[in-house]
Amino acid sequence: MDAILDRSRQLKQDLIDFVLDAEGELAVALESYFAANAKSQNNRYDAAFEKKLLIDSFLCEGKVGDKTPLDLFLESQPELSENDRTLINNWRRSFLGLFAVNQILLDGFELMNWLTAKHYIVKPNDTRTQAEMASFKQGEILLTRISPVTDSYWMFSGPCLPMGNLGKPKLAVAIGNFKQNHKKHLYSDAPDLLEQAWQSVEQYHQDFLDFFGSNEVTIPGYQLNKKLTEFQEVITKRRLAEAGIDESKSLEEIADEAGISQAEIKAAAEEAGADSKTVAQLFGSKENSKMITPKVELPDNLKKAELVTVLAHPRWGQMLLPTYTKFKQILEAEDWKSIPNAEKLVRYYLEEVTINAFVWHHFAQQYPHQLEKVLQTILGRPNFNLASDLDSLLKEFNKPLEPELPEIASVPLHLHNLFEEAVAEVNKSNSKSKVKKKEGKGFGR
Repeated sequence: MDAILDRSRQLKQDLIDFVLDAEGELAVALESYFAANAKSQNNRYDAAFEKKLLIDSFLCEGKVGDKTPLDLFLESQPELSENDRTLINNWRRSFLGLFAVNQILLDGFELMNWLTAKHYIVKPNDTRTQAEMASFKQGEILLTRISPVTDSYWMFSGPCLPMGNLGKPKLAVAIGNFKQNHKKHLYSDAPDLLEQAWQSVEQYHQDFLDFFGSNEVTIPGYQLNKKLTEFQEVITKRRLAEAGIDESKSLEEIADEAGISQAEIKAAAEEAGADSKTVAQLFGSKENSKMITPKVELPDNLKKAELVTVLAHPRWGQMLLPTYTKFKQILEAEDWKSIPNAEKLVRYYLEEVTINAFVWHHFAQQYPHQLEKVLQTILGRPNFNLASDLDSLLKEFNKPLEPELPEIASVPLHLHNLFEEAVAEVNKSNSKSKVKKKEGKGFGR
């Protein structure tokens, strides 16, 4: 182990001891960080792993006033050399990722972050961790945090959760779980990809406005289902046109005329944002079919809803609310208590994770006085002030005040391809299973 890696181990342990031995504001901040984040993780991991992971992330992400624990540690150690300070400051770039072991090295590993396809040389910084990692195999998936040591390599930071060598369907599920459970760590090491994803959300919002003509639409569920299908078709046609593809021709015809492969045509369409399922259906059809769009289906509860409201926002995305009109009735009524199940619906909007801060701020802007009165009564807080207390209330119910990347955001091409291949494998497996079941019927079986 080289000297700088060993020094990293010493400094990291000193930083952890500084935080765990702290009293006062830093201790309170750590306790609050654990309460907020462990609760949101719903015991997804082994308790010991989760504790170590939260401590490690708190070092750089926790806040004591406007400072991080790392800031406070540096202030408390005036004797540290400039090299030590530079090393510690670089840990601000630490991040959590889902990594694949690409290559096993003498003193570490070459890892690829599956979220961004970026590669890193990563080394354990103590002999115990190195021994624990001796069993790692090429292709193994690891959930861990890494921190920079030099310009050429990083170190494992905090615990490492080996997940085995996953097939594509299970890997796709693991990535989906990471996106769901660690949204703020998506593309941590690739701000350009994160910016592109946010730009795709904004573009989708503009497409929504162009098609529906408003950022608030209320129509019957079955009608919304049809409209969304039309909307998807319009978007796909536009993206195909932007890719230079003539929608009046089949992709076989386009490929033959251009003298290029079907794979190249597919890539061009998908990179331009065309729906991948649409593109995939355009090859291999016995009827040599023209451009088609897959059917967009809402969940049954939304399709069957008497009315569904869509609230659209360039950052929050689109919220589909089958009870929006009922909630409005509560806020518009002279006596809201006379409306059946009014309190139950308001509490549902507070407790349901899918009802985000955007929805609440939307109602607060439209019905400030009425919403304040309703919340004062239901919460039993007569002094509740909507203007000053709403955000605190939303935090109390674990609702982020800033938007997280919506599901409609674009994903990097390598992830898109993985998800497509995973679905194909699952469908193939299901087809084989059905065939075997059919073969098992009848005499002589």
